[in-house]
Amino acid sequence: MVPSINDLARDHTALDLADLEWLHLIVADWQMVADLSFADLVLWVPTADETRYVAVAQMRPNTGPTSYPDDLVGHVVPRGKRPLLDQALDEGRIIRDGDPEWREAVPVRVESIPVRRADRVIAVISRNTNLLTARTPSRLELTYLQTASDLAQMIASGRFPHLNSRSGLDAMPRVGDGMMRLDADGMVTYASPNAVSGFHRMGLATDLIGAHLGRLCAELAPQESPTDEAIASTASGRVPRDTEFESNGASMRLRAIPLLPQGERIGALVLVRDVTELRRRDRELVSKDATIREIHHRVKNNLQTVAALLRLQARRLDEPRGKAALHEAVRRVGSIAIVHETLSQTLEERVEFDEIADRVLAMVVDFSMAGSASGVGSAVDGGNLSGIGANTGPSRQIRARRLGSFGVLGAQIATPLAMVLTELLQNAFEHGLAGAGSSLEVTALREDGRLRILVVDDGHGLPAGFDPQTAGNLGLQIVRTLVQGDLGGDFDMANLDGGGTVVTVSVPVRS
Repeated sequence: MVPSINDLARDHTALDLADLEWLHLIVADWQMVADLSFADLVLWVPTADETRYVAVAQMRPNTGPTSYPDDLVGHVVPRGKRPLLDQALDEGRIIRDGDPEWREAVPVRVESIPVRRADRVIAVISRNTNLLTARTPSRLELTYLQTASDLAQMIASGRFPHLNSRSGLDAMPRVGDGMMRLDADGMVTYASPNAVSGFHRMGLATDLIGAHLGRLCAELAPQESPTDEAIASTASGRVPRDTEFESNGASMRLRAIPLLPQGERIGALVLVRDVTELRRRDRELVSKDATIREIHHRVKNNLQTVAALLRLQARRLDEPRGKAALHEAVRRVGSIAIVHETLSQTLEERVEFDEIADRVLAMVVDFSMAGSASGVGSAVDGGNLSGIGANTGPSRQIRARRLGSFGVLGAQIATPLAMVLTELLQNAFEHGLAGAGSSLEVTALREDGRLRILVVDDGHGLPAGFDPQTAGNLGLQIVRTLVQGDLGGDFDMANLDGGGTVVTVSVPVRS
Protein backbone atom coordinates (compact mmCIF):
# COMPACT_ATOMS: atom_id res chain seq x y z
CA MET A 1 0.00 0.00 0.00
CA VAL A 2 1.34 3.43 -0.98
CA PRO A 3 1.73 5.62 2.12
CA SER A 4 -0.11 8.96 2.26
CA ILE A 5 1.46 12.41 2.42
CA ASN A 6 0.42 12.71 6.05
CA ASP A 7 1.97 9.35 6.95
CA LEU A 8 5.28 10.17 5.27
CA ALA A 9 5.39 13.68 6.70
CA ARG A 10 4.70 12.39 10.21
CA ASP A 11 7.37 9.70 9.97
CA HIS A 12 10.16 11.64 8.23
CA THR A 13 9.70 15.43 8.36
CA ALA A 14 9.21 18.34 10.70
CA LEU A 15 6.32 19.91 8.72
CA ASP A 16 3.53 21.44 10.77
CA LEU A 17 -0.20 21.27 9.97
CA ALA A 18 -0.15 24.51 7.98
CA ASP A 19 2.74 23.24 5.86
CA LEU A 20 0.92 19.98 5.20
CA GLU A 21 -2.24 21.81 4.19
CA TRP A 22 -0.22 23.86 1.68
CA LEU A 23 1.23 20.69 0.17
CA HIS A 24 -2.25 19.19 -0.08
CA LEU A 25 -3.41 22.28 -1.98
CA ILE A 26 -0.52 21.87 -4.42
CA VAL A 27 -1.19 18.17 -4.94
CA ALA A 28 -4.87 18.90 -5.52
CA ASP A 29 -3.92 21.07 -8.51
CA TRP A 30 -0.74 19.61 -9.85
CA GLN A 31 -2.29 17.32 -12.45
CA MET A 32 -2.88 20.59 -14.28
CA VAL A 33 0.78 21.58 -13.88
CA ALA A 34 1.97 18.15 -15.06
CA ASP A 35 -0.26 18.28 -18.14
CA LEU A 36 0.83 21.81 -19.06
CA SER A 37 4.48 20.82 -18.55
CA PHE A 38 4.24 17.50 -20.45
CA ALA A 39 6.30 16.24 -17.49
CA ASP A 40 6.29 14.04 -14.41
CA LEU A 41 6.18 15.79 -11.05
CA VAL A 42 7.64 14.38 -7.82
CA LEU A 43 7.22 16.22 -4.52
CA TRP A 44 10.32 15.91 -2.32
CA VAL A 45 10.31 17.04 1.32
CA PRO A 46 13.49 17.34 3.43
CA THR A 47 13.61 15.08 6.46
CA ALA A 48 13.58 16.46 9.98
CA ASP A 49 17.40 16.32 10.23
CA GLU A 50 17.72 17.86 6.71
CA THR A 51 20.12 15.12 5.60
CA ARG A 52 17.73 13.40 3.19
CA TYR A 53 14.65 13.91 1.01
CA VAL A 54 11.52 11.76 0.99
CA ALA A 55 9.17 11.59 -2.01
CA VAL A 56 5.68 12.18 -0.64
CA ALA A 57 3.67 12.45 -3.89
CA GLN A 58 4.01 11.82 -7.61
CA MET A 59 2.04 12.80 -10.72
CA ARG A 60 2.36 11.68 -14.35
CA PRO A 61 1.17 13.78 -17.31
CA ASN A 62 -1.83 12.94 -19.47
CA THR A 63 -0.28 14.91 -22.32
CA GLY A 64 3.02 13.07 -22.80
CA PRO A 65 5.09 9.98 -21.97
CA THR A 66 6.19 9.40 -18.41
CA SER A 67 9.77 9.61 -17.21
CA TYR A 68 9.08 7.40 -14.17
CA PRO A 69 7.31 4.11 -14.95
CA ASP A 70 7.82 3.09 -11.30
CA ASP A 71 6.30 4.72 -8.23
CA LEU A 72 8.69 6.88 -6.24
CA VAL A 73 6.40 7.70 -3.32
CA GLY A 74 8.14 6.70 -0.10
CA HIS A 75 11.63 6.68 -1.61
CA VAL A 76 14.32 8.39 0.43
CA VAL A 77 17.49 9.86 -1.11
CA PRO A 78 20.42 11.43 0.75
CA ARG A 79 21.20 15.10 0.36
CA GLY A 80 23.90 15.54 -2.27
CA LYS A 81 22.73 12.73 -4.54
CA ARG A 82 20.41 15.07 -6.46
CA PRO A 83 22.18 18.46 -6.57
CA LEU A 84 19.25 20.23 -8.23
CA LEU A 85 17.08 19.51 -5.17
CA ASP A 86 19.77 20.96 -2.90
CA GLN A 87 20.11 24.13 -4.98
CA ALA A 88 16.37 24.76 -5.23
CA LEU A 89 15.92 24.22 -1.49
CA ASP A 90 18.91 26.36 -0.46
CA GLU A 91 18.53 29.19 -2.99
CA GLY A 92 14.73 29.29 -3.22
CA ARG A 93 14.66 29.52 -7.02
CA ILE A 94 13.93 27.26 -9.98
CA ILE A 95 17.00 25.27 -11.05
CA ARG A 96 17.28 23.79 -14.53
CA ASP A 97 19.90 21.28 -15.66
CA GLY A 98 21.64 22.20 -18.87
CA ASP A 99 22.11 18.65 -20.13
CA PRO A 100 19.45 15.94 -19.97
CA GLU A 101 19.82 12.90 -17.78
CA TRP A 102 19.76 9.47 -19.40
CA ARG A 103 17.48 6.92 -17.75
CA GLU A 104 17.37 3.52 -19.42
CA ALA A 105 18.24 5.03 -22.84
CA VAL A 106 15.64 7.78 -22.36
CA PRO A 107 16.80 11.43 -22.24
CA VAL A 108 15.09 13.33 -19.42
CA ARG A 109 15.21 17.07 -18.79
CA VAL A 110 15.21 17.73 -15.04
CA GLU A 111 14.12 20.89 -13.22
CA SER A 112 13.62 21.60 -9.52
CA ILE A 113 10.92 24.02 -8.34
CA PRO A 114 11.04 25.20 -4.72
CA VAL A 115 7.71 25.11 -2.89
CA ARG A 116 7.43 28.28 -0.84
CA ARG A 117 4.92 28.93 1.91
CA ALA A 118 5.12 32.40 3.45
CA ASP A 119 8.85 33.05 3.87
CA ARG A 120 10.06 29.42 3.89
CA VAL A 121 10.83 26.80 1.28
CA ILE A 122 9.21 23.67 2.66
CA ALA A 123 9.62 21.25 -0.26
CA VAL A 124 10.88 20.88 -3.82
CA ILE A 125 9.03 19.68 -6.92
CA SER A 126 11.17 17.74 -9.38
CA ARG A 127 9.84 18.24 -12.91
CA ASN A 128 11.05 15.54 -15.32
CA THR A 129 10.34 15.73 -19.06
CA ASN A 130 10.76 12.72 -21.32
CA LEU A 131 12.57 14.04 -24.41
CA LEU A 132 12.39 10.83 -26.42
CA THR A 133 9.35 12.03 -28.40
CA ALA A 134 10.44 15.67 -28.67
CA ARG A 135 9.25 17.43 -31.84
CA THR A 136 8.78 20.92 -33.18
CA PRO A 137 6.28 22.45 -30.76
CA SER A 138 2.92 23.72 -31.96
CA ARG A 139 1.12 26.84 -30.79
CA LEU A 140 -0.78 24.72 -28.27
CA GLU A 141 2.40 23.19 -26.84
CA LEU A 142 4.15 26.56 -26.63
CA THR A 143 1.18 28.05 -24.78
CA TYR A 144 1.03 25.06 -22.45
CA LEU A 145 4.74 25.33 -21.64
CA GLN A 146 4.62 29.09 -21.10
CA THR A 147 1.65 28.74 -18.75
CA ALA A 148 3.40 25.92 -16.89
CA SER A 149 6.47 28.16 -16.50
CA ASP A 150 4.31 30.95 -15.06
CA LEU A 151 2.69 28.55 -12.58
CA ALA A 152 6.11 27.20 -11.58
CA GLN A 153 7.28 30.76 -10.84
CA MET A 154 4.18 31.29 -8.74
CA ILE A 155 4.85 28.08 -6.78
CA ALA A 156 8.44 29.19 -6.18
CA SER A 157 7.30 32.59 -4.92
CA GLY A 158 4.45 31.25 -2.79
CA ARG A 159 1.67 32.73 -4.97
CA PHE A 160 0.20 29.40 -6.02
CA PRO A 161 -1.96 27.57 -5.18
CA HIS A 162 -4.67 30.10 -4.36
CA LEU A 163 -6.46 29.54 -1.10
CA ASN A 164 -10.20 28.80 -1.42
CA SER A 165 -9.97 28.89 -5.22
CA ARG A 166 -11.80 25.59 -5.70
CA SER A 167 -15.46 25.12 -4.95
CA GLY A 168 -15.10 21.37 -4.39
CA LEU A 169 -17.88 20.67 -6.86
CA ASP A 170 -17.71 17.88 -9.37
CA ALA A 171 -16.66 18.20 -13.02
CA MET A 172 -13.68 20.44 -12.33
CA PRO A 173 -12.13 21.26 -15.75
CA ARG A 174 -8.85 19.66 -16.78
CA VAL A 175 -6.25 20.91 -19.24
CA GLY A 176 -7.35 18.49 -21.94
CA ASP A 177 -11.02 19.52 -21.62
CA GLY A 178 -10.33 23.02 -22.90
CA MET A 179 -7.73 25.69 -22.12
CA MET A 180 -7.55 29.43 -22.80
CA ARG A 181 -4.93 32.05 -22.12
CA LEU A 182 -6.05 35.61 -21.35
CA ASP A 183 -4.03 38.82 -21.29
CA ALA A 184 -4.12 41.34 -18.46
CA ASP A 185 -7.26 42.97 -19.94
CA GLY A 186 -9.18 39.69 -20.07
CA MET A 187 -8.84 39.25 -23.85
CA VAL A 188 -8.44 35.71 -25.21
CA THR A 189 -4.96 35.33 -26.71
CA TYR A 190 -5.14 31.55 -27.19
CA ALA A 191 -7.88 28.92 -27.09
CA SER A 192 -7.34 25.20 -27.53
CA PRO A 193 -9.50 23.38 -30.10
CA ASN A 194 -11.58 21.78 -27.33
CA ALA A 195 -12.25 25.19 -25.78
CA VAL A 196 -13.34 26.59 -29.15
CA SER A 197 -15.66 23.63 -29.74
CA GLY A 198 -17.14 24.05 -26.27
CA PHE A 199 -18.03 27.69 -26.87
CA HIS A 200 -19.50 26.86 -30.27
CA ARG A 201 -21.87 24.46 -28.51
CA MET A 202 -22.75 27.29 -26.14
CA GLY A 203 -23.94 29.30 -29.15
CA LEU A 204 -20.85 31.37 -30.03
CA ALA A 205 -20.90 32.24 -33.74
CA THR A 206 -17.86 34.51 -33.82
CA ASP A 207 -14.15 33.99 -33.28
CA LEU A 208 -13.05 33.29 -29.71
CA ILE A 209 -9.53 34.70 -30.14
CA GLY A 210 -9.46 38.43 -29.43
CA ALA A 211 -12.78 38.42 -27.54
CA HIS A 212 -13.17 39.68 -23.99
CA LEU A 213 -14.08 36.45 -22.24
CA GLY A 214 -15.99 38.03 -19.35
CA ARG A 215 -18.29 40.06 -21.62
CA LEU A 216 -18.64 37.13 -24.02
CA CYS A 217 -19.84 34.76 -21.27
CA ALA A 218 -22.26 37.40 -19.96
CA GLU A 219 -23.72 37.79 -23.47
CA LEU A 220 -24.10 34.02 -23.86
CA ALA A 221 -25.96 33.72 -20.55
CA PRO A 222 -29.78 33.50 -20.92
CA GLN A 223 -31.25 36.96 -21.43
CA GLU A 224 -34.52 36.17 -19.70
CA SER A 225 -32.75 35.80 -16.34
CA PRO A 226 -30.49 38.25 -14.50
CA THR A 227 -26.84 38.00 -15.57
CA ASP A 228 -24.79 36.05 -13.06
CA GLU A 229 -22.06 38.46 -12.03
CA ALA A 230 -19.88 35.53 -10.97
CA ILE A 231 -19.73 34.35 -14.60
CA ALA A 232 -18.38 37.65 -15.93
CA SER A 233 -16.03 38.08 -12.96
CA THR A 234 -14.63 34.56 -13.22
CA ALA A 235 -14.29 34.63 -16.99
CA SER A 236 -12.33 37.89 -16.79
CA GLY A 237 -9.59 36.04 -14.93
CA ARG A 238 -9.08 38.68 -12.26
CA VAL A 239 -9.75 36.39 -9.31
CA PRO A 240 -9.19 32.65 -8.74
CA ARG A 241 -12.65 31.17 -8.99
CA ASP A 242 -14.75 28.56 -10.75
CA THR A 243 -18.34 28.74 -11.87
CA GLU A 244 -20.84 27.14 -14.22
CA PHE A 245 -23.31 28.57 -16.70
CA GLU A 246 -25.78 27.43 -19.34
CA SER A 247 -26.48 28.70 -22.82
CA ASN A 248 -28.09 27.33 -25.97
CA GLY A 249 -29.10 24.17 -24.12
CA ALA A 250 -25.48 23.41 -23.16
CA SER A 251 -23.67 23.66 -19.82
CA MET A 252 -20.06 24.68 -19.26
CA ARG A 253 -17.88 24.66 -16.18
CA LEU A 254 -15.23 27.36 -16.12
CA ARG A 255 -12.23 27.87 -13.87
CA ALA A 256 -9.93 30.89 -13.91
CA ILE A 257 -6.44 31.10 -12.40
CA PRO A 258 -4.76 34.54 -12.45
CA LEU A 259 -1.11 34.38 -13.54
CA LEU A 260 1.29 36.41 -11.38
CA PRO A 261 4.76 34.97 -12.02
CA GLN A 262 6.54 38.16 -10.88
CA GLY A 263 3.87 39.41 -8.49
CA GLU A 264 1.80 41.42 -11.02
CA ARG A 265 -1.06 39.90 -12.96
CA ILE A 266 -0.07 39.35 -16.58
CA GLY A 267 -3.21 37.46 -17.55
CA ALA A 268 -5.01 34.28 -16.61
CA LEU A 269 -5.27 30.60 -17.35
CA VAL A 270 -8.88 29.58 -17.96
CA LEU A 271 -9.92 25.93 -18.07
CA VAL A 272 -13.33 24.98 -19.42
CA ARG A 273 -15.27 21.75 -19.57
CA ASP A 274 -18.47 20.89 -21.41
CA VAL A 275 -20.68 19.36 -18.69
CA THR A 276 -23.90 19.21 -20.72
CA GLU A 277 -24.25 15.45 -20.48
CA LEU A 278 -23.33 15.42 -16.79
CA ARG A 279 -26.05 17.96 -15.99
CA ARG A 280 -28.55 16.12 -18.17
CA ARG A 281 -27.88 12.94 -16.19
CA ASP A 282 -28.14 14.91 -12.94
CA ARG A 283 -31.56 16.18 -13.99
CA GLU A 284 -32.61 12.66 -14.94
CA LEU A 285 -31.50 11.38 -11.54
CA VAL A 286 -33.41 14.16 -9.77
CA SER A 287 -36.47 13.34 -11.88
CA LYS A 288 -36.01 9.64 -11.14
CA ASP A 289 -35.70 10.29 -7.41
CA ALA A 290 -38.83 12.44 -7.48
CA THR A 291 -40.68 9.73 -9.42
CA ILE A 292 -39.64 7.02 -6.95
CA ARG A 293 -40.72 9.16 -4.00
CA GLU A 294 -44.06 9.84 -5.70
CA ILE A 295 -44.54 6.11 -6.32
CA HIS A 296 -43.91 5.36 -2.63
CA HIS A 297 -46.36 8.13 -1.70
CA ARG A 298 -49.05 6.74 -4.00
CA VAL A 299 -48.48 3.17 -2.80
CA LYS A 300 -48.88 4.40 0.78
CA ASN A 301 -52.14 6.18 -0.15
CA ASN A 302 -53.44 3.09 -1.94
CA LEU A 303 -52.59 0.88 1.03
CA GLN A 304 -54.37 3.29 3.36
CA THR A 305 -57.41 3.13 1.06
CA VAL A 306 -57.32 -0.67 1.19
CA ALA A 307 -57.07 -0.54 5.01
CA ALA A 308 -60.05 1.83 5.17
CA LEU A 309 -62.14 -0.49 2.99
CA LEU A 310 -61.25 -3.46 5.20
CA ARG A 311 -62.26 -1.51 8.30
CA LEU A 312 -65.62 -0.64 6.69
CA GLN A 313 -66.16 -4.29 5.86
CA ALA A 314 -65.25 -5.32 9.40
CA ARG A 315 -67.87 -2.97 10.84
CA ARG A 316 -70.54 -4.69 8.73
CA LEU A 317 -69.70 -8.15 10.09
CA ASP A 318 -71.33 -9.67 13.17
CA GLU A 319 -69.19 -12.81 13.27
CA PRO A 320 -66.30 -12.16 15.74
CA ARG A 321 -63.71 -14.33 13.99
CA GLY A 322 -64.34 -12.69 10.63
CA LYS A 323 -64.12 -9.24 12.17
CA ALA A 324 -60.86 -10.16 13.94
CA ALA A 325 -59.41 -11.51 10.68
CA LEU A 326 -60.18 -8.25 8.87
CA HIS A 327 -58.61 -6.24 11.70
CA GLU A 328 -55.47 -8.35 11.37
CA ALA A 329 -55.41 -7.65 7.64
CA VAL A 330 -55.75 -3.92 8.34
CA ARG A 331 -52.79 -4.11 10.71
CA ARG A 332 -50.61 -5.94 8.18
CA VAL A 333 -51.44 -3.50 5.41
CA GLY A 334 -50.73 -0.64 7.80
CA SER A 335 -47.22 -1.87 8.60
CA ILE A 336 -46.33 -1.90 4.90
CA ALA A 337 -47.86 1.55 4.43
CA ILE A 338 -45.61 2.92 7.19
CA VAL A 339 -42.49 1.78 5.29
CA HIS A 340 -43.66 3.34 2.02
CA GLU A 341 -44.55 6.58 3.79
CA THR A 342 -41.03 6.75 5.24
CA LEU A 343 -39.45 5.97 1.85
CA SER A 344 -41.51 8.74 0.23
CA GLN A 345 -39.73 11.25 2.47
CA THR A 346 -36.15 10.32 1.57
CA LEU A 347 -34.03 10.55 -1.58
CA GLU A 348 -32.50 7.12 -1.00
CA GLU A 349 -34.00 3.66 -0.87
CA ARG A 350 -32.76 3.44 2.72
CA VAL A 351 -34.58 4.38 5.90
CA GLU A 352 -33.91 4.93 9.57
CA PHE A 353 -35.80 1.90 10.83
CA ASP A 354 -36.07 3.13 14.44
CA GLU A 355 -38.87 5.50 13.41
CA ILE A 356 -40.67 2.68 11.60
CA ALA A 357 -40.28 0.34 14.60
CA ASP A 358 -41.69 2.98 16.96
CA ARG A 359 -44.68 3.59 14.69
CA VAL A 360 -45.31 -0.13 14.27
CA LEU A 361 -45.22 -0.59 18.05
CA ALA A 362 -47.69 2.27 18.51
CA MET A 363 -49.96 0.91 15.75
CA VAL A 364 -50.06 -2.61 17.20
CA VAL A 365 -50.91 -1.27 20.64
CA ASP A 366 -53.64 0.92 19.14
CA PHE A 367 -55.16 -2.00 17.24
CA SER A 368 -54.96 -4.23 20.30
CA MET A 369 -57.36 -1.94 22.17
CA ALA A 370 -60.14 -2.97 19.81
CA GLY A 371 -60.79 -6.16 21.77
CA SER A 372 -60.38 -4.75 25.28
CA ALA A 373 -62.09 -2.24 27.47
CA SER A 374 -59.09 -1.96 29.77
CA GLY A 375 -56.22 0.54 29.35
CA VAL A 376 -52.72 -0.42 28.50
CA GLY A 377 -49.92 2.04 29.24
CA SER A 378 -47.16 2.15 26.63
CA ALA A 379 -43.92 4.01 26.11
CA VAL A 380 -41.52 4.00 23.19
CA ASP A 381 -38.04 5.15 24.22
CA GLY A 382 -39.64 6.72 27.26
CA GLY A 383 -42.36 8.55 25.29
CA ASN A 384 -46.05 7.95 26.10
CA LEU A 385 -48.53 6.79 23.47
CA SER A 386 -52.07 8.00 23.93
CA GLY A 387 -55.37 6.19 23.38
CA ILE A 388 -54.16 2.61 23.58
CA GLY A 389 -55.37 -0.62 25.02
CA ALA A 390 -55.12 -4.35 24.46
CA ASN A 391 -56.94 -7.61 24.84
CA THR A 392 -55.31 -8.31 28.19
CA GLY A 393 -58.14 -9.22 30.50
CA PRO A 394 -58.60 -7.40 33.85
CA SER A 395 -57.61 -3.74 34.01
CA ARG A 396 -53.83 -3.33 34.33
CA GLN A 397 -50.96 -1.34 32.87
CA ILE A 398 -48.62 -2.72 30.19
CA ARG A 399 -45.34 -0.98 29.41
CA ALA A 400 -44.15 -1.38 25.80
CA ARG A 401 -40.83 0.10 24.69
CA ARG A 402 -37.96 -0.15 22.23
CA LEU A 403 -34.32 -0.51 23.31
CA GLY A 404 -31.26 -0.14 21.08
CA SER A 405 -31.19 0.99 17.47
CA PHE A 406 -32.03 -0.78 14.21
CA GLY A 407 -29.98 1.76 12.24
CA VAL A 408 -30.36 2.45 8.53
CA LEU A 409 -31.84 -0.35 6.42
CA GLY A 410 -32.53 -0.76 2.72
CA ALA A 411 -36.11 -0.90 1.46
CA GLN A 412 -35.74 -4.56 0.50
CA ILE A 413 -35.11 -5.34 4.20
CA ALA A 414 -37.32 -2.70 5.82
CA THR A 415 -40.63 -3.84 4.30
CA PRO A 416 -40.53 -7.54 5.33
CA LEU A 417 -38.92 -6.63 8.67
CA ALA A 418 -41.76 -4.23 9.46
CA MET A 419 -44.25 -7.04 8.85
CA VAL A 420 -42.19 -9.44 10.98
CA LEU A 421 -42.11 -6.95 13.84
CA THR A 422 -45.84 -6.33 13.51
CA GLU A 423 -46.69 -10.03 13.73
CA LEU A 424 -44.39 -10.64 16.70
CA LEU A 425 -45.78 -7.71 18.67
CA GLN A 426 -49.36 -8.65 17.90
CA ASN A 427 -48.67 -12.25 18.90
CA ALA A 428 -47.18 -11.08 22.20
CA PHE A 429 -50.25 -8.94 23.00
CA GLU A 430 -52.79 -11.56 21.98
CA HIS A 431 -51.15 -14.60 23.56
CA GLY A 432 -48.19 -13.92 25.81
CA LEU A 433 -49.78 -10.96 27.63
CA ALA A 434 -53.38 -12.17 27.55
CA GLY A 435 -54.34 -11.90 31.22
CA ALA A 436 -50.78 -11.93 32.56
CA GLY A 437 -47.62 -9.85 32.55
CA SER A 438 -47.00 -6.10 32.37
CA SER A 439 -43.98 -5.55 30.10
CA LEU A 440 -43.13 -5.81 26.39
CA GLU A 441 -39.67 -4.86 25.09
CA VAL A 442 -38.22 -4.74 21.59
CA THR A 443 -34.40 -4.73 21.58
CA ALA A 444 -32.30 -4.18 18.44
CA LEU A 445 -28.58 -5.02 18.27
CA ARG A 446 -26.32 -4.60 15.22
CA GLU A 447 -22.98 -6.38 15.23
CA ASP A 448 -20.74 -8.35 12.87
CA GLY A 449 -22.92 -7.68 9.83
CA ARG A 450 -26.13 -8.91 11.43
CA LEU A 451 -29.19 -7.35 13.00
CA ARG A 452 -30.45 -9.19 16.09
CA ILE A 453 -33.95 -8.43 17.35
CA LEU A 454 -35.37 -9.59 20.68
CA VAL A 455 -39.08 -9.32 21.51
CA VAL A 456 -39.48 -10.06 25.21
CA ASP A 457 -42.65 -10.20 27.31
CA ASP A 458 -43.23 -11.30 30.91
CA GLY A 459 -46.52 -13.05 30.20
CA HIS A 460 -47.66 -16.69 30.15
CA GLY A 461 -44.76 -18.16 28.23
CA LEU A 462 -44.99 -20.92 25.64
CA PRO A 463 -47.16 -23.99 26.21
CA ALA A 464 -45.54 -27.36 26.77
CA GLY A 465 -44.33 -29.03 23.60
CA PHE A 466 -44.57 -25.84 21.53
CA ASP A 467 -42.27 -25.94 18.46
CA PRO A 468 -41.79 -22.43 16.95
CA GLN A 469 -40.55 -23.92 13.68
CA THR A 470 -43.77 -25.79 12.95
CA ALA A 471 -46.49 -24.69 15.35
CA GLY A 472 -48.27 -21.41 15.66
CA ASN A 473 -50.98 -19.36 13.99
CA LEU A 474 -50.94 -17.56 10.64
CA GLY A 475 -48.89 -14.71 12.12
CA LEU A 476 -46.02 -16.99 13.11
CA GLN A 477 -46.18 -18.71 9.72
CA ILE A 478 -45.76 -15.29 8.09
CA VAL A 479 -42.81 -14.56 10.38
CA ARG A 480 -41.05 -17.80 9.50
CA THR A 481 -41.59 -17.28 5.78
CA LEU A 482 -40.32 -13.70 5.77
CA VAL A 483 -37.35 -14.23 8.10
CA GLN A 484 -36.05 -17.44 6.57
CA GLY A 485 -37.13 -16.87 2.95
CA ASP A 486 -37.04 -13.12 2.21
CA LEU A 487 -34.45 -12.00 4.77
CA GLY A 488 -32.23 -15.08 4.87
CA GLY A 489 -32.17 -15.06 8.67
CA ASP A 490 -33.00 -17.17 11.71
CA PHE A 491 -36.05 -17.21 13.98
CA ASP A 492 -36.64 -18.83 17.37
CA MET A 493 -38.89 -18.58 20.43
CA ALA A 494 -38.14 -19.70 23.98
CA ASN A 495 -39.44 -19.42 27.54
CA LEU A 496 -37.68 -17.13 30.00
CA ASP A 497 -36.65 -18.19 33.46
CA GLY A 498 -39.22 -16.77 35.84
CA GLY A 499 -41.94 -16.54 33.21
CA GLY A 500 -42.41 -14.89 29.87
CA THR A 501 -41.23 -15.41 26.31
CA VAL A 502 -38.29 -14.22 24.23
CA VAL A 503 -38.46 -14.21 20.44
CA THR A 504 -35.12 -13.94 18.64
CA VAL A 505 -34.75 -12.84 15.03
CA SER A 506 -31.32 -12.58 13.41
CA VAL A 507 -30.90 -11.32 9.82
CA PRO A 508 -27.84 -10.31 7.77
CA VAL A 509 -27.52 -6.59 7.02
CA ARG A 510 -24.99 -4.45 5.19
CA SER A 511 -23.40 -1.58 7.09
